[in-house]
Amino acid sequence: MGIEVERLENKEARELKKFVNELIAPTHCQFCQGLDLSIENPVHHPSYELTPACNHDCIFCYSNVAVKLGKAPKPGYYGWENPKAITISQYGEPLLSPRIVEVNKMLRKRFPEARLDLQTNGSLLTEELWQKLDFDLVMISLDAASRKKHKMITNADTFDKVVNALKIVGADKSVRSIVRTIFMPGINDEDIPKIAELAASLGIDEMMLQPLTIHKLNEERLRRAGLDFERAESIRELLKVAIEAKKYIDVRISGCLLVQLKRMDALTLYNVYKVSREVAPLVKRKKLDEIEKVIHKLAL
Repeated sequence: MGIEVERLENKEARELKKFVNELIAPTHCQFCQGLDLSIENPVHHPSYELTPACNHDCIFCYSNVAVKLGKAPKPGYYGWENPKAITISQYGEPLLSPRIVEVNKMLRKRFPEARLDLQTNGSLLTEELWQKLDFDLVMISLDAASRKKHKMITNADTFDKVVNALKIVGADKSVRSIVRTIFMPGINDEDIPKIAELAASLGIDEMMLQPLTIHKLNEERLRRAGLDFERAESIRELLKVAIEAKKYIDVRISGCLLVQLKRMDALTLYNVYKVSREVAPLVKRKKLDEIEKVIHKLAL
């Protein structure tokens, strides 16, 4: 019996390794320093932060932790002179800002060769607003497949609005559309394949499946919601869910994690755990006021 169990485990390990070898980095991660293992302290590509405020209060969110700890970045450009990609934005909900269209246009003028990514919860995206925006890639967050669970996770009754945003973006084939989903076993692991199927039916190109980072100020909220903390750190569990979602959509996992997993042999991959606990999110990039001045001149 012991031999049979070993054979089964080895078979699953080999299947996981094959799956990892065939995965490519998410489109959003392309140009990120995290894909280059020769860089000792990689940073994410640049971002333009509009506001730390958000109309959702997600049980896992690093942005609300940053606000509570006074570490949320001030509005402005964080990066360098010649970026290949810029995200609007990594903290808060950018569509809350009345400057979203203005900043979008200014960045397009200042960095015409850069890929512009919009990261949003989607609840405020309307067809009218979409016609005013100009992005190359749009990531819309969705972590539940039902209105009830979405409300539990986000503390906002906006599920139908998010689905409508996916529909709007999915119909526009001039942009790369992505549904961004956080893996929270015990909370949404059964939802993830359903989210993938829903997103694919709405024309979304890609699912970016991310492991959960557990910040101390969110730990109790996650515990009350039913998070399985051990499985949340298991790479095997993450990959198993990704394989199920892959039946419906082009699933990808975080690029900086993927490059590490590709180096591992099958049995290591099968047994490895990711350290998911952090005290507070930090912005590693510097705020460039010089770029900010140039961008504002373009608006005059």
